[in-house]
Amino acid sequence: MKNNGMFGGIYGMAFIGALIYYLQHAATIWAGVLGFFKALFWPAVLMYRLLAFLKM
Repeated sequence: MKNNGMFGGIYGMAFIGALIYYLQHAATIWAGVLGFFKALFWPAVLMYRLLAFLKM
């Protein structure tokens, strides 16, 4: 079994927070489905932008 440690928990919390945000603001079922996929990829986009900002 692989141990993801702290980063797995941070990603999970970011995913759940983003999912709740997008689902609360969804007006239709399709907006909710799109919100699920946005929440899935949001932490990765955030890290990409942060690393690009820091020039790493």
